[in-house]
Amino acid sequence: MKTQTLIPRITCPKTMAGRLGTACATKLLPLLLLLTLPAVAQAQFSYTVNNGAITITGYTGPGGAVTIPSTINGLPVTSIGDWAFYEISSLSSVTIPDSVTNVGRYAFELCTSLPSVTIPNSVTSIGENAFSGCSSLTNVTIGNSVSSIGVAAFNGCTSLPSVTIPHSVTSIGQHAFGSCRILSSVTIPSSITNIADYTFEYCLSLTNVTIPSSVTRIGDDAFLYCISLTSVTIPNSVTSIGHFAFVGCSSLTNVTIPSSVTSIGEDGFDACSSLTSIMVDALNSVYSSVNGVLLDKNQATLIAYPGGRVGTYTIPNSVTNIGGYAFSLCGSLTSVTIPSSVSNIGDWAFEYCASLQGVYFEGSAPRFGLSIFLNDTNVTVYYLPGTSGWGPFFANRPTVLWNPQVQPASFGVRANQFGFSITGSSNLVIVIEASTNLANPTWSPLQTNTLTGDSSYFSDAQWTNYPGRFYRLRWP
Repeated sequence: MKTQTLIPRITCPKTMAGRLGTACATKLLPLLLLLTLPAVAQAQFSYTVNNGAITITGYTGPGGAVTIPSTINGLPVTSIGDWAFYEISSLSSVTIPDSVTNVGRYAFELCTSLPSVTIPNSVTSIGENAFSGCSSLTNVTIGNSVSSIGVAAFNGCTSLPSVTIPHSVTSIGQHAFGSCRILSSVTIPSSITNIADYTFEYCLSLTNVTIPSSVTRIGDDAFLYCISLTSVTIPNSVTSIGHFAFVGCSSLTNVTIPSSVTSIGEDGFDACSSLTSIMVDALNSVYSSVNGVLLDKNQATLIAYPGGRVGTYTIPNSVTNIGGYAFSLCGSLTSVTIPSSVSNIGDWAFEYCASLQGVYFEGSAPRFGLSIFLNDTNVTVYYLPGTSGWGPFFANRPTVLWNPQVQPASFGVRANQFGFSITGSSNLVIVIEASTNLANPTWSPLQTNTLTGDSSYFSDAQWTNYPGRFYRLRWP
């Protein structure tokens, strides 16, 4: 292998007598002098020769519009090598000849003025970081012979609005289109079987994705913080959804897990602040859903609670384990009732639940993992009389004995208002609700009381407006 530099060749015609003409010599002298100065008008390429083929390894020209030759000294240019045009910010366009079969690693990385590129049909592979950081790139045409797109190949192409991946592509590397902030649409061909880790992370404008039925795996963080993603169709070919696969997809409203999925990573749908339902196909052998909440098939482990739900939630009595991150970043959740069946709470289960105020335990204190109430500074833990394992704090949050009672002797009318006294532990928060029909009740909140000095009095000024009214106590 040898390294050469391509420079322009100048040829003068000879006179009829075979001698160098005086006029030509006069023209040649300034050109020869020009060649002793740095190249400013003629592109120059460094290259290597191997087995009769040329790889471009560097460029020393002034930038602007650059055409890569298809041959040099009669030998074909078949490859654009690693780092060949790395960080040439003056490159405004590039023409790649159809003799090239490979675009190497970092070949055009950080060519920040490059607006478009056409990768010819001769190219079979696009290397790692080949066009990453090309922040002016608005148009990419990928030839129909490309079989692999390397790791981070187009990462950080922040001006790229769309891309069509041809059916020849069978492999897309991790981070390939990550941080393409205005990428709003992408066509994934049926030749793809794996959406690699981080493939579309931080594609902030991506609105919807159709995953072809050839795909069997959606990788870790594959759609991390795609904040404009409103819908995603997961085909029945997918068997695995990775960790954090859809974390931060704050516009995603619902998800359906097909029967084929047998593995869902922890925190797969964390921080999806508009997500109200995670449904599971009834034929799925591993997972199930109850009222839009994701559980295992036996409904013994609560895996994920939709982050867009508002208000209170009571965990089913079948649940024995609350999984790691299960309620993470559920910002509108105000209270949770945990049945006595629960014996374990996983790591970070309730982290960053900004509106969470009360967690009500119906049984004894369960085992718990790391930082289950991380940053939940307003949470109070409530426990029932007769249960065990409770102290003044649980998982670094204060505890209060949960013992609300209505005093029978206090029922009655005072000052033309019906009311009653509520007793319990000091600072216990109680919501009083009313309904006019116990057969088919609709409960409406009337008042939220905080017990001060272990008691509080409730009165209903509207009681005479109804032929009958029923009351109940609950916690926020």
